Amino acid sequence: MRKALTIRQLAADRCIPPLVGSIALIAALLLAPSVSLIVALCTTALLAGWMMVVQRPADTTGGPLLEQQLDAVRHRLVEQHPVSGLPVREALVARIEEDRSGLLGALVFSDFDRLTAFDPQLADRIFAASAARLGAMLPRGRFVAQIDRGHIGLWFGPALSEDAAWAELDAIAYALGDVLVDGDTQIIPQVAVRLARFAETEELSPTAFIARTIASFSVVPGSAPSPAAARPTDQTSLARDRFVLEQDIRHAVDRRELRLHFQPLVDAAQGTIGGAEALLRWHHPVRGTVSPAEFVPILEELGLAGEIGTWVLNAAVREAAEWRRLGFGRLRVAVNVSSLQLEGDDLPLLVARTLQSHGVGANQLELELTESIATSDTDHCRRVFGALRQLGVKLAVDDFGTGYSGFSSLRTLAFDKIKIDREFVTDVDSRGDSQAICQSIIALGRGLGIRVLAEGVETHAEYAWLRRHGCHHFQGYYFGHPGDGESFVARVRDTAALEALLTTGLDHGRIIERLTA
Repeated sequence: MRKALTIRQLAADRCIPPLVGSIALIAALLLAPSVSLIVALCTTALLAGWMMVVQRPADTTGGPLLEQQLDAVRHRLVEQHPVSGLPVREALVARIEEDRSGLLGALVFSDFDRLTAFDPQLADRIFAASAARLGAMLPRGRFVAQIDRGHIGLWFGPALSEDAAWAELDAIAYALGDVLVDGDTQIIPQVAVRLARFAETEELSPTAFIARTIASFSVVPGSAPSPAAARPTDQTSLARDRFVLEQDIRHAVDRRELRLHFQPLVDAAQGTIGGAEALLRWHHPVRGTVSPAEFVPILEELGLAGEIGTWVLNAAVREAAEWRRLGFGRLRVAVNVSSLQLEGDDLPLLVARTLQSHGVGANQLELELTESIATSDTDHCRRVFGALRQLGVKLAVDDFGTGYSGFSSLRTLAFDKIKIDREFVTDVDSRGDSQAICQSIIALGRGLGIRVLAEGVETHAEYAWLRRHGCHHFQGYYFGHPGDGESFVARVRDTAALEALLTTGLDHGRIIERLTA
């Protein structure tokens, strides 16, 4: 509306043809911002040309004033972005050229393009609100500009240190990630940051430097399209559904929609249930139960696996404390660990504090890692695993046989348990290839002194074959579906039912697993 008023004032001046002023006014009121900008620029050119050709000979006193008005409009149209109101890329380039060196912080609103695909007006409003929020938190004198769609640049200049710049960027990203409310819609912006140093000695122009910094955002781990994206469907609806799902999962913890289910871990040699694996479940108020196969990859892509992993660890240990209170202190809870949780060195400290806060012994906790994660950085994992083992926590390799690690890694990292992937357990009683693989893994575990557990056991025939060939630990729907803590405790108490499963020769039939753990 600010542009419309400005152009209306110009159109009211008798020195300007009404038709030209009307064109600019209509463009500002009716057209999209990007189209309106183009029309307004063309109108400015028409105004300037008409003034030189027609008006200058007739008016020698008003000309300079009119030129000043046109310069003011042109300056605003060229250097101010119509959505955010921030200076545009050219202003940032000029500032970098002036300083000749310094640090550039770049922020990308990762959801902007996807939100624009199905609701461009909402995307513009959210981006404008984020830009306003950013402007309110910046220190005086900090130069900020909109570099591109969804990208904002902060020029720190040559004086600020990298540590100070990173501290400011991290604080900004954290604050901008807070909830924005637009009518009945709540949006949690996803913000990523970069920091890059510019120096003239690198023989790189400021424009190319900015482009290179922005391009670094395009390399995002886990950005490969999901199988669902390949299905023939309306792309706009797909983009909208994915975006809404991402927003919902960010609210899931606060709305208490996440919960843990517990699947029994059976020790056939002892004839007991020795513990349970904690499995994350999401009960959406509208979608119902969302499959882990659908939402876990989204957690990883959004970088939320570490945050949710911490919630899972705390909830699982709290449940183990309840088992202890009920007199089942021997039960162990197994918790899956993501690659994000292993990136740093603070996992042992987090585990120790969680155990202490709930009064649970380390012998009640087992951490599970997939084969690829556990062996991705052997030296780093050795340090982290060593610290966990000193606490008394047990370590297990999940989905063993699906990765490409060498046996030496297993020996070096000294795991306490190997879990045979369900891919090799299914129909093991009748498939020769699965039998060969399972026998090899069982023999490997025996040789290394590591417990071997078969997961995904669905029939008595599978259990019986594995038991006959030396496997003593089992998990799967044959022994019980995942359930809440109360139902798990009830199953632990029902020793007669477990004994029947372990000793009966009847085939109870296959139970189809509907959820991917």
